[in-house]
Amino acid sequence: MSKASFIGVDIDVLTMKETLARVQEAMRTRKRQHHVAMNVAKFVKLRNDSELRSDIACSDIVGIDGMGVVFAARLMGINVPERVAGVDLMQEVIALCARQGYRPYFLGARQDVLDSAIANIKRQYPALEIAGAQHGYYTPQEEMRVVETIRDSGADCLFLALPTPAKEHFLAQHRDRLNVPFIMGVGGSVDVLANHVKRAPLWMQRSGLEWLYRVGQEPQRMWKRYLVTNTAFLVIVATALFRARLARNKV
Repeated sequence: MSKASFIGVDIDVLTMKETLARVQEAMRTRKRQHHVAMNVAKFVKLRNDSELRSDIACSDIVGIDGMGVVFAARLMGINVPERVAGVDLMQEVIALCARQGYRPYFLGARQDVLDSAIANIKRQYPALEIAGAQHGYYTPQEEMRVVETIRDSGADCLFLALPTPAKEHFLAQHRDRLNVPFIMGVGGSVDVLANHVKRAPLWMQRSGLEWLYRVGQEPQRMWKRYLVTNTAFLVIVATALFRARLARNKV
């Protein structure tokens, strides 16, 4: 079994290869698999966000997206083989679609960002057939039309680039109506594919310092978020380790 409990949250201890095998099986059989990428910010947020907790509890794969979660899980005794970053998984799934004729649908982001991302994807994979795309700035009155368009597209996978909690609300309301076998929340990955946001150098990704690179790119917007979430995460992990040590000493 791939499941492990990380401070009260079930995560899937999978490699990229194992995750892609699950994705391919979902699209082949059209039996739904919903993927959630777990990082530090999401882990901290879910503790006080019932809708986000429900979204994660109802998902099929909780991938380990952040190196902070990788390091902390290993400290807790969970054998995590590697990080499966959401943006890397998205790119691998797109490549899989191009190789095997599956058709992705993109929902979210600004129209200009979405257009740039799709143009870049089409340049890399000219034969890829895209089932459809919809920016994330539709009105509540248009939401059912968006759902019906996705359902009628016959898409094999859906990349959902809506913010939290809009993404969780959308999936809670419409997951069963979409008729898409693989659903993945991708956060800001569309911005990366559009070249609107640059990823950190590989050494920073592997050492858990990707957040610092993001702060350097957008200091006014990101510094407070990372200061608060990273500090809260350290406190949560330290408390869990302390309690685990106390429990062992009582035995």
